[in-house]
Amino acid sequence: MIVLDKEKIIGSLRDLPEKSTIEEAMERLYLLAKIEKGIFQADEGQCVSHEEAKEKMKKWLR
Repeated sequence: MIVLDKEKIIGSLRDLPEKSTIEEAMERLYLLAKIEKGIFQADEGQCVSHEEAKEKMKKWLR
């Protein structure tokens, strides 16, 4: 589980338009969590090279 800084959460919600739905707020927080997870994984070396990604894409796009 990725733990988000409270200030990042608050800032992300403050950036929403004044009239926003709960769903929009949830989507924003979900996106923020996914970005933080990706940064953590990259920092931990849990990523693939560009060449590996291209090879995987070839298989997926057949």
